[in-house]
Amino acid sequence: MRVRDGQGWDRFARLVTGRRSWAVLLAVLAAAVAVMALAGVNDSAGQAPVSLPSSAESARAATAAERFPGAGESAAIVVATRADDGPLTPADLTALASALERAGAPTGGLVPAPDGRAALAQLPVSADLNGFALTDRIGELRTAVSTGLPDDLRVQVTGGPAFGADIADSFSGANTLLLLVTALVVMALLILTYRSPVLWLVPLTVVGLADRVATSVGTALAQLTGLTFDGSTAGITSVLVFGAGTNYALLLVSRYRDELHRHTDHRLALRAAVRHAAPAIVASNVTVVLALLTLLLALLPNTRSLGAFAAAGLVVALIFVLTALPPALALCGRRVFWPFVPVADGVDPAEHGIWAAVATRVVHRPAVVAGAAGAVLLILATGLAATDIGLSRTEQFRVEAESVDGLRTLAAHFPSGAADPAVVIATSATTAAIQTELDGVDGISRATVTGTSEAGTTRWSVVLDAEPGSAAAFATIERIRDAVGTVPGADALVGGSDAEALDIRDAARRDQALVIPLILAVVLVVLLVLLRAAPAALLLVGVTVLSALAALGAGSWVSGAVFGFPALDTNVPLFGFLFLVALGVDYTIFLVTRAREEADTRGTTRGMVRAVASTGAVITSAGVVLAAVFCVLGVLPLITLTQLGIVVGIGILLDTFVVRTLVVPALFALLGDKVWWPVRTAAAQPVSG
Repeated sequence: MRVRDGQGWDRFARLVTGRRSWAVLLAVLAAAVAVMALAGVNDSAGQAPVSLPSSAESARAATAAERFPGAGESAAIVVATRADDGPLTPADLTALASALERAGAPTGGLVPAPDGRAALAQLPVSADLNGFALTDRIGELRTAVSTGLPDDLRVQVTGGPAFGADIADSFSGANTLLLLVTALVVMALLILTYRSPVLWLVPLTVVGLADRVATSVGTALAQLTGLTFDGSTAGITSVLVFGAGTNYALLLVSRYRDELHRHTDHRLALRAAVRHAAPAIVASNVTVVLALLTLLLALLPNTRSLGAFAAAGLVVALIFVLTALPPALALCGRRVFWPFVPVADGVDPAEHGIWAAVATRVVHRPAVVAGAAGAVLLILATGLAATDIGLSRTEQFRVEAESVDGLRTLAAHFPSGAADPAVVIATSATTAAIQTELDGVDGISRATVTGTSEAGTTRWSVVLDAEPGSAAAFATIERIRDAVGTVPGADALVGGSDAEALDIRDAARRDQALVIPLILAVVLVVLLVLLRAAPAALLLVGVTVLSALAALGAGSWVSGAVFGFPALDTNVPLFGFLFLVALGVDYTIFLVTRAREEADTRGTTRGMVRAVASTGAVITSAGVVLAAVFCVLGVLPLITLTQLGIVVGIGILLDTFVVRTLVVPALFALLGDKVWWPVRTAAAQPVSG
């Protein structure tokens, strides 16, 4: 935040840049080794994201189902068809029955399809298995049921356990690949930015170590809180740490290079760079961390997990950039910039270069620039109007998965909901009344009692006519809940995959309505405290929101038109908005704190020109790095993460090249010194050229 007395930052700068700063570096490295050694291994990396709130009706139905016989087991579904899509022969059915018996399926459980061209059966799977252990078990079952079958008989294992296994399998090695690709992308962009074969090693090593420590901190946090540090959350956290950490490093190194033109002693230059850059870096970090912590108020467990782990990861990144990077740069000296070593020649980069020319042109015609850029953002934002939200279970994977293919095979030969029926649980005393209500609900193919529990409840298996995960299936679930809810004393609960998907969708909508306003409030408060200027804070929040909406609109169009994805996942709007607003404010803080510093002596318009000239290169570099790093999420197997990478990547580029370069300077030039109200600044000076 804004520091009135710079003595604290000056003392800190002396500590991390002085001749004994190597001791600080050693202390940070020792602490990092200790954290990584004590935290252990993340056992949740292979688990599917936990999206269902424990308070949801479908979650309570799942809990109630645990009281029934066989509750310790779930069922994988085996579906068999011929390669030529012809009718199954008696020999096929005999061979399939033998294979199922070897795999442990109940005798007589083979059910032929009405068209005779497919058959299904259930295989028991322990409900306690998850992650890679579940993957191994499903792999064993797939091997068992496919061994010894005729060559033209095809079997697929699908159902809930198979989906969980395929998600875990798809993350096997994926986060390692993500880390490798991210590091290579950052390395390439740092080399292009610094034009040095040496300098890139220092920030990349620091940020890479921060990422490993952040993973260890996340593992420890999961053990302490019970939150799940799954592969998806770990991947997003890693991207955030690399992206934000590299941005912080770019800002610090850029200011260091500027100061080397003013100081002959590299340690004095580095001290000045830390003193001036650290407050903006801390303010940026606090903004994003506080925005992430608002996710703790969400209903969806995976959303809460991301908020906690990503916030912790960014704090780790901040600590490493401010306490490890300056001592490392101090040890390397001025020559780390070879072959373009800055010399103490007194050159002021804010007076020269392309960014100074761009900013000067913008403030000469601010109304035209702001209007044109704003119109472009509004047009892009309209893409949200036609965006469908919500992916079904079969639409989650970007890569091929047998569980998805098997479910499609089932849908082609059996009633749409036969593979994954809904579940109704009610008190046994109301069995007849519940059955009557179920028989009268439109959209139900059949509803049959499948068991009773010692707790005095009865369970129904309800096959829907609609395709799983569709709007029609959700509507049927809502009709079932309305119908059984009218039976007095039934205490009826409706569960199953479709009910869970409906509850997740409704919880996601509630989270968006709650968390998005909180994110905006957090950002506004941070900017008010930092700038102490109400007009500037409100203007910047408004521009950032417009940019975020434009990115969501453009990203949804790219997702559908270019990549062919059927809809945005339910998590993408909230996560995308969060990252776009919070990370977009990063660049706002970098730019506007420098503009405020310059405005105190040169006036608002001239100060903004110098701020753009001084920060244009570093903001552009940081934006390209961050956009590229988020796009790396595309190497992970879930469509959700690919879509998030698309939306945030587009948004960061819009922020970099449109909002911070054109819109913000134009609006500040239009408002002039009034933008800093109630604080007074020097009168604006005319801009030459």
